[in-house]
Formats: sequence, C-alpha cells, structure tokens
Amino acid sequence: MKANGVPEIGRESLVFEPRTGGTSAAATGYGRAVSADPPQRAVEVRRSARRRRTVSAYREGDRTVVLIPARMSEAEEQRWVGVMLDKLAAQESRRTFGDAELTERAAQLSEQYFDGRARPRTVRWVTNQNTRWGSCTPAEGSIRLSHRLQGMPEYVVDYVLLHELAHLLVPGHGPRFWELLEAYPRTERARGYLEGVVAAERLPKVPAARGE
Repeated sequence: MKANGVPEIGRESLVFEPRTGGTSAAATGYGRAVSADPPQRAVEVRRSARRRRTVSAYREGDRTVVLIPARMSEAEEQRWVGVMLDKLAAQESRRTFGDAELTERAAQLSEQYFDGRARPRTVRWVTNQNTRWGSCTPAEGSIRLSHRLQGMPEYVVDYVLLHELAHLLVPGHGPRFWELLEAYPRTERARGYLEGVVAAERLPKVPAARGE
C-alpha cells in the first residue's frame, strides 16, 4: 500500500497554502469529518487575516479550537478540521502496538470482517518502507506495516491492516478486492486521513509569520 510521500505525525500544525477565499465564521459540529472528537466537545474554527499558511489546533476547556487562514474555502476548512482533530486524537491517545499485539489485532480484524479467512503467518512493523504504508507477500503469508503509522489513529492502522489482510485473499486491486474492504465502515475516512497526511508533507514549508 503506497504512501506516495513521507508523512509527519505528532506535530500540532500543518503547513499549506490556501488556494481559494472564504468568509470569517465560527463553526461547530462537522458530522463524520470530526467524529474522532468526543461528541460532547464542541469545535470552534477561528479565522485570521494575519494567518497565511498555517493551520493549528488545541484544546480549550470543553472545546477544540482550530485556527485557519481567513481566505480558506469552506471545503478546505472542513477537510483540515478533520485532519487536525484526528492528529489531536492521535496525540492524546497514542498507543504503539508491538509485533505481538499487531498480530493479535490482525487476527481479530480478519475474524470480524473476513470470517477469519485471512490468516497471516507473520505481522510486524518495519522501518524500511518509505513509500508504502504496508505490504503483503501472499506466498509467505507475511504482512509488514510501516513504522510511520505508529501513533496514528487506531482506525487508520486497522484500515492498513485490513488492506494487507485482503491481499491474502485477493492479490490485486480489482473490484473484488475493494468489495472486501467495503465491509470496514471507516475505509473512506482512513484513506482520506492518509491522503491528507501525504498532502501536508508535499506542501512547501514556509516559516510562520510572527503572531501566528
């Protein structure tokens, strides 16, 4: 499973350049886009004309505050709010599985979504996968996950595990393969998260202006 870039996880801000305009507003409740956040915690978006290229987020009492450039479009706002909430959730509930836990989790996911039909011989973390989130060798029954996934939300790690487990049943990425992954309700959300991480890495690193 290709990453198409090197992500950065564990930072409280993303650097990017807004492409379209937007109006100042505060927003709460983004439905599925922010479902990683506790339901009782409101989300407030604060726009700033001085903020040009950075997005940041922090907890403030029972609220999550997301700071964005004033020119950002509503679609971009919703996308980056979701990314930042996921990153905050990952920081607050960071849990690193060892190889044994990863193997146990793979067995649980296979039983839950594939009726136990995907049975890997080995599941382990590796540090030499710079362009893939995970890989699978069906002939050996081996699954390898990039260490860069460590610290990401568990539903993202679960998705990558399921992706590789599915390859034990279907080698390619044809319709049959994606039908298997449709059983996992967070497939699209996890893919969006990984795409957002890659997109953030590809954006130019511009120093933040004073006061941001």
